[in-house]
This record gives sequence, C-alpha cells and structure tokens, in this order.
Amino acid sequence: MAKSGTAKSNVQFIHTPGGDDLAVLPRNEYDRLVALAAEAQEDVAASRIVRNSARALKEGREVVLPKAVADRLAKGDNAVRVIREWRDMIQGELAVAVGISQNYLSEIENGRRKGPAELQKKFARALGVPIDLLIE
Repeated sequence: MAKSGTAKSNVQFIHTPGGDDLAVLPRNEYDRLVALAAEAQEDVAASRIVRNSARALKEGREVVLPKAVADRLAKGDNAVRVIREWRDMIQGELAVAVGISQNYLSEIENGRRKGPAELQKKFARALGVPIDLLIE
C-alpha cells in the first residue's frame, strides 16, 4: 500500500533460494530511474567543473574578464594592451614592472615586436593573468 502523497509502486520483490532479494519493476519505472541516475551524474560533473574553476580562479590560473575586455580580445586587439588598460596601468608602470623600456612595450602593443616567451611570462605575472591569455 502506498503512503499518502506518493505514487503507487508496481515493484515486486522476489526472495531467491540463494538468499538474495530481487526487485522486479515495470520498464517505464526502470527507464525513469535510469534517467534520474543520468541527471545525478550530470550534476556531479557540473559540480566538479565549478569546483575546479573556483580553485583555478583562487590559484590565479584563471581570471574572470569583463565582457568588454573579452570582446576586445576576441576582436583581436593586442592582449597586453587590453589587459594593461583593464588593470588600470599606464605603459610606464608595466614597462618598469617587467624591466623593459616604455618604447619597447609600445612596439609590442602596436604589433611591431613580439617579445620572447620569458617576457610574456613577466607580462602575465605583472598583469595577474595566466600566460595563455597573452599568447595568440
């Protein structure tokens, strides 16, 4: 007999000679339970993604960008310039922070020079972003 407010169950329980209890249920009930289990797995996966992203943000391996900054980067604007401006730094501040001249930084931001990988790492540290964000 089903409790008040719960659906009536058509599950049958069979006790085997070996001592196991087996549940026999209609196909639609089985399918419903399989779907619920799949949803639970999706929830676990989503929780793992959220946890990993939160950890990456906390550890500085990821950064949340305002939409305007992301749009500029997607448009192809120079990443060093976009992030520097977002961080409210002037060229002179960033140049000093990474140990180069302001003219050299200007050439990098204008696309006339690239700068070695080690300099890109320094930019990433000075700007507080993962290096992946600066590498095209």
